[in-house]
Amino acid sequence: MTVSYTLKVANARFGGFSKLLFRWRGSIYKLLYREFLVFCVLYGFFSVLYRCVLNEKQQEQFERLARYCNKFAKLIPMSFVLGFYVTQAFQRWWGQYTSFPLPDNLMMVVSGNVHGTDEGGRLLRRTLMRYANLSSVLILRSISTRVRKRFPTLEDIVEAGFMTIEELKKLNHVYSDFNKYWMPLTWFANLASKARREGRVKDDIALRLLMDELNNYRSKCSMLFHYDWISIPLVYTQVVTLAVYSFFTSSLIGRQFIKSENPDDVHLDLYVPVFTLLEFFFYAGWLKVGELIINPFGEDDDDFETIQLIDRNIQVSMLAVDDMYQNLPPLEKDKYWVDKGPSYPSITTKPVFMGSTHDMRILEDENEESVPVSKTAAMLAVNVWPTSYHVNKQRSRSLQKLCLCCKAKCKDKSSVRALEIPLKSSMLSPPQIQDVSMQHGYHDEPFPEDIETASQDP
Repeated sequence: MTVSYTLKVANARFGGFSKLLFRWRGSIYKLLYREFLVFCVLYGFFSVLYRCVLNEKQQEQFERLARYCNKFAKLIPMSFVLGFYVTQAFQRWWGQYTSFPLPDNLMMVVSGNVHGTDEGGRLLRRTLMRYANLSSVLILRSISTRVRKRFPTLEDIVEAGFMTIEELKKLNHVYSDFNKYWMPLTWFANLASKARREGRVKDDIALRLLMDELNNYRSKCSMLFHYDWISIPLVYTQVVTLAVYSFFTSSLIGRQFIKSENPDDVHLDLYVPVFTLLEFFFYAGWLKVGELIINPFGEDDDDFETIQLIDRNIQVSMLAVDDMYQNLPPLEKDKYWVDKGPSYPSITTKPVFMGSTHDMRILEDENEESVPVSKTAAMLAVNVWPTSYHVNKQRSRSLQKLCLCCKAKCKDKSSVRALEIPLKSSMLSPPQIQDVSMQHGYHDEPFPEDIETASQDP
């Protein structure tokens, strides 16, 4: 069964991940302890051989060999080779998981578009979903060891209820050198077309929707078959395995505690190579991770639970198209029929997020004062380039009043609107403003003669 620890890491807290280090099932200790014990025994054997069995001359030869192995073992690019390999294996593992055929979308479409409350309609819907589940059983039986052990023969599939005897005969009658997982889906398509002719499927749009979901389901079955057929190239797997094993084979001799060449150097003899053992644990464990996830359809602790998925799919799909068909609860007014917002009396609600700049306070410069601009003035041409000077307070308070009329001819003075426009040397001149106002559809009355022109700043 797949090991799940999601609840243990729901909240990030002190020592949260460290509690996971003491679990055995699905752990790296369970996966690696045999190789780790073999490495420790071999390292101890060479250590005892060097210290107790070899004479002084032989020890010198062993020391030269140890220095040579330690020097050239570092040239093996362990991090690059293992990192790229595990990355590819993980992407492949996730792709296989997302390609697992789940009938949820298909059963919703069948339940909503294949009609009939009589026995014929019920039998039609159940048969359609049984064909879809039969296809997934056939493809999983060819790639998963657990499913193969549960259904060693096609007769076992008949006994489990996924297929009838007549369907088995038709399946065996069609000769093909390749996997015939697609045959039940063909039966599905033909049966859906028959239901359309009989009026069980109301229109061609509903039939098209059925075919689209069927093709999506078939493509996932096909992807699982191709993942099982085409693996990561064997040469790359061999390169990674040889790199790891050759590195630690040389480390058995190269990481021994030997005498230093320079007699003045401090000789530290710990007997137990702590960091070498950690290095083996990390690199060999990395290789084991790639070995574990390269094919998740085995019987490891973290492999996919294909048996439970098959049982879940057939049960849920039959409930959706049979028991749940037209089995609706009565319509009632919900709690928020009058109350427009959710209310949680026992929980202190937090303020609703309105944006990061919602509560920002804008501090005005001492030499500047914001001037309100009317909506009509905003319709005029605006200088988008930043000005290179500040506007004086006294000049900003002096406003120019313009009289503009509506697009239609004004009949009285009440329709004249006053616009307050700050006088700036960088703004448009009155003739230019008149041209802009004419472009926007305002009346082409001449500007008043009493408009005061703004003096330019020095």
